[in-house]
Amino acid sequence: MITVKPMIVVLLAATVALSACAKKEGGLMNLRASGSGPDEFTILPTKTLTQPKSYTNLPAPTPGSANITDPTPLLDAAAALGGSPKQMTRAGVPRSDLGLINVTSRYGVAGDIRSVLATEDREFRSKHRGKLLERLFGTTVYFSAYQPQTLDRYRELKRLRRLGVRTSAAPPDTAK
Repeated sequence: MITVKPMIVVLLAATVALSACAKKEGGLMNLRASGSGPDEFTILPTKTLTQPKSYTNLPAPTPGSANITDPTPLLDAAAALGGSPKQMTRAGVPRSDLGLINVTSRYGVAGDIRSVLATEDREFRSKHRGKLLERLFGTTVYFSAYQPQTLDRYRELKRLRRLGVRTSAAPPDTAK
């Protein structure tokens, strides 16, 4: 019969032997992690070269700016889906959105809203720090701290349907 101490020695030896089977750092599987090779998903083909309409009216080169043959996947996707790529490159607020901005800012706009919310969130979570084991093992208490403020989507859906509000994007009511 094997005693406890030799069993521990055998388990430790097996652990050391198995850890030697791990892949070497910089091997084929670790190219992306080590940065020594390209990531094939980030390589985009350039656009095809086209002949300009006039060689005398070529735009002046601007170092550091985009080239007309550089890939623009977001703009190309907007055009393919029927949108306007020009809308994505405009600076400022489009005229069509001014009415929405006026309505949403009618009670004033706080310029420091992000820092205010971050401070309030920090204070709220410091008051709801979690239980001893959560703090000891560093698990998150985010969801449990904000549980009283969460919205039960199914209960809200039922409430809206009782009021007669059309909820066309919601799934049919199967949980009765």
